[in-house]
Amino acid sequence: MSKNKVLQTEFKPAFLLPKYWPTWLAVIILGSISWLPYKLQLPMGRVLGRLMMKLGGTRYKVAEKNINVCFPELSDEERLKLLTKNFENTGIALLETGIGWWWPNWRFKRRIHVKGLENVEKAKQDGSGLLLLAKHNLCVEPAARAIGFFHQVVVFYRPNHNQLMEYFQHKGRARSNKFMLDKSDVRGMCNALRDGESCIYLPDQDYGRKRSVFVPFFNIPDTASTIGTMMFAKRKNVKTIMVHTYRLDDDSGYEICFSEPLENFPSGDDIQDITRVNQELEKQIREKPEQYMWLHRRFKTRPNKDDPKFYS
Repeated sequence: MSKNKVLQTEFKPAFLLPKYWPTWLAVIILGSISWLPYKLQLPMGRVLGRLMMKLGGTRYKVAEKNINVCFPELSDEERLKLLTKNFENTGIALLETGIGWWWPNWRFKRRIHVKGLENVEKAKQDGSGLLLLAKHNLCVEPAARAIGFFHQVVVFYRPNHNQLMEYFQHKGRARSNKFMLDKSDVRGMCNALRDGESCIYLPDQDYGRKRSVFVPFFNIPDTASTIGTMMFAKRKNVKTIMVHTYRLDDDSGYEICFSEPLENFPSGDDIQDITRVNQELEKQIREKPEQYMWLHRRFKTRPNKDDPKFYS
């Protein structure tokens, strides 16, 4: 088994020091809210999201720019409506952190619906490693835990800089999954795939010029897209499956959808394959665009250093 590079997984007495008291307050509030009825938490989250939207700030401008350039076919009124719904979902996502980390199994499982699990089971019959590609949907915390209920995975993620919050984040995300790998532990990820593990990877963020190629994504023809996808997908005896996670429109819970393994993937042409992954992600995002993490500066890195900044 690959060594886990996330070193902080145990409680430290230092967490009781005053510098962590604001974090404790946030955790206590979030934990208390998580015990409220689910269908009460969702409207609370929407109100919180609208408040965040009114406060504006840099993230508002980023989300607005992303939606404007990715959906030029929409009217100004339609894009504003999508932006508003996206902030409502962002507020819900903050409260969903408590749901994903602390809800007891009996309560959580009632809210999860899964499709395509047979695709995973069939792909695993020959002992292959599975690379599960997912997008940054706002319900990422309950989704990460939900996937593990049906098929335990290795989670490749960015640790929180706040050590106390990382303690809770690590324990919450690891509750139903095998183990966690620091995003810098590329060798550990490759070893896990070699060992026949199922590893989840989110390839839809901007990881900088050195680790990317520039291919289309939505209406941006030169979007920095990670080469990490192909680094993992090209490992021996690895199959790649798309995972689509989202919150149900009727507020009844969450759906996890596993695709069939991508055919002829890798094809031998990395540019073609990364473009294909972007197309698959875009197709998923367009189904529930209000639930995607538009607050991320997805198009920040431009092909040339002297190109004008995408986000002013």
